[in-house]
Amino acid sequence: MSHPFRFGVQIAEFPGVDWADRVRRLETLGYSTVFCPDHFTPQMDPTAFAAAAAAATTRLRVGTLVYGVDYRHPIVYAKQAATIERLSGGRHEFGIGAGWMEVDYQQAGIPYERPGVRIERLAETLAICEGMWAGEGFSFAGKHFLVAKVPRAIDVPVRPKLLIGGGGRRLLSLAGRHADIVGINPQLPEGRVTAETPADLAPERVREKVAWVREAAAKAGRDPGAIELQSLVFVTVLTDDPRGLREALARSSGMTVDEVADCPLFLTGPASEIRDRLERRREETGISYVVIQGSDWSVVERFAAEVVAPLAGR
Repeated sequence: MSHPFRFGVQIAEFPGVDWADRVRRLETLGYSTVFCPDHFTPQMDPTAFAAAAAAATTRLRVGTLVYGVDYRHPIVYAKQAATIERLSGGRHEFGIGAGWMEVDYQQAGIPYERPGVRIERLAETLAICEGMWAGEGFSFAGKHFLVAKVPRAIDVPVRPKLLIGGGGRRLLSLAGRHADIVGINPQLPEGRVTAETPADLAPERVREKVAWVREAAAKAGRDPGAIELQSLVFVTVLTDDPRGLREALARSSGMTVDEVADCPLFLTGPASEIRDRLERRREETGISYVVIQGSDWSVVERFAAEVVAPLAGR
């Protein structure tokens, strides 16, 4: 099944004293969701921002893209997510991943363990969150976490939407077993974004990653088609002549110009071409939820008029 198109904006740095007007403007422009990432760089705290953005709006969904699992205890995540879900009237998208940015770990003095260990901790965190959202007196004994008869996080009619982002088979399989929304991301084995990172989202790689999600969902007895697939865009440029930009991105990433044009990390070209590519990508891969960066407000406004308005909800 094809999900209707949804669009979001990721904001990291404080958007200014008019921040409340900005997030309300996103709502007016037709964006579904405002997100905040989770790093120790000079950026906002995602929990505080999500709660404030929910209070300033009435329809806009608020999310984290995505929490790093090692930065807080699972009980804290469960209570934060449930609280924002309740305060927002059911508009929270609780995004969480296994953590990837090595400099965050260095700055905080957290051991940067191999991906398999971090994914184990994510799996246990999900079990604790889901248990605390479901009822009272939840206990869990795992390899990494032990909780005993912990009270329910907060009484919510429906648990928050769970968003898991990742790029490797093990993490995307975990997402397929648990998540409502899955972010199809590049792998980041170096612990940072490199020039080669975009190549992991060449078209054939995207199809492979989506297949991992769907296979794991089916094995878990879930409907793979019910999972909403998301992509996070690094570069958004609406232009009638994208050739030079695409050539530059191809040189830096080792991709071909055609691969750059069809890579979910880049939306470049005329609005009509971008719309066509998004529709074709949804047909081929199921990706229907697109998030752009909010650092340039003129891009946010123009993208809303030329891409969001014609496609959102279709």
